[in-house]
Amino acid sequence: MTGVAGAKATPALCRDVVELSRLFTCETDEPLPSYLDDDGLRAAYQAYYLPVNLVKVQALLAEMPTMQADDSQRPLSVLDLGGGPGTGALAVLDWLAQSADRTAQPVTITVVDRAATALEACERLWRTYQRIEPVPGARLIAEQADLERPLQMRKGEPYDLIILANCLTELFRSVRDPVRRRANLVRELLGRLQPNGTLMIVEPALREPSRDLHRLRDLLVAEGACTVYSPCLHERSCPALVKPDDWCHEERPWTPPPIVAMVDRQVGFIKDALKFSYLLLRKDGQTIVPRAPTVFRVVSELREMKGEKRAWLCNETGRPEVGRLDRERSATNEAMDDWHRGAIVRIDQIVHKGRKERESMIGRIPAQATVEVLRSV
Repeated sequence: MTGVAGAKATPALCRDVVELSRLFTCETDEPLPSYLDDDGLRAAYQAYYLPVNLVKVQALLAEMPTMQADDSQRPLSVLDLGGGPGTGALAVLDWLAQSADRTAQPVTITVVDRAATALEACERLWRTYQRIEPVPGARLIAEQADLERPLQMRKGEPYDLIILANCLTELFRSVRDPVRRRANLVRELLGRLQPNGTLMIVEPALREPSRDLHRLRDLLVAEGACTVYSPCLHERSCPALVKPDDWCHEERPWTPPPIVAMVDRQVGFIKDALKFSYLLLRKDGQTIVPRAPTVFRVVSELREMKGEKRAWLCNETGRPEVGRLDRERSATNEAMDDWHRGAIVRIDQIVHKGRKERESMIGRIPAQATVEVLRSV
């Protein structure tokens, strides 16, 4: 990524990356310190975490409907909240730079953060990128505000895209009901969204932040504030919340940039895949695929066991575990071999049978069933 290319995995950088990792993964109700106000931690974030999180945002830009203003005379409008050095803004700018149509509508991207130093870094990175690979008609607005005090934010125009990337989990940590307070903020932001716009939420793939995101989803969906474009294939309560140890997250393949790979080698981290939890919310009812009881999202890895393969699935029927015995593999169900976490699949027949109660709870794909992968990731 422009602005961090050329960074070296010095001992100081590695130490600060480890400290950021500790802050991000520490399970506490205490508010996070203002790490972006610290020169070393901010540099570590830009060199290591910004490229990682930027690619996560772009993975979701590829998944969501094409951004398109309802009026061709106005610029696209994007709001990156808690954006720090502009991770979401730079992801969108780079996305537009790689677009086949460089003459597309102009875009105005507003980045909001409480740290003035982070916004200054955002402006520097933006200017550097625009010098190297300019995107005509792209405009940046940097605004300092505390998201826990929404009245500090100017009203702003309705937005085509609102991004909350690794932000919600840092808000309202010390209040009695942080999930409800976060839901109140998201509800207000939905009111600032264009009727055909998308609100993107990205969170760490850790259990508690992910389960909090599931709870927030349930609150918003139950009151009809929005619908889930993806990853969910239904508007019912999240089945991952039924058991206290379950949670839902994504794992996408990627090739780490050199600086991330160098730091990983030195500190023992592994960033061979992008792991995150997310929601794409809309107000127009649009969904990633048409919903049906036979359409599922794969929410686990495909597990190869003795004599069979299994995976956990999710849709309006719940969160079933489904398997196929090796002897039942056929030309019509062989697509199961291509399942992976996040894939959307169709299965026209699942049977439940077995002498033991535990066996009967596992859905079986028979030889005559038809399995399709509707959408990969």
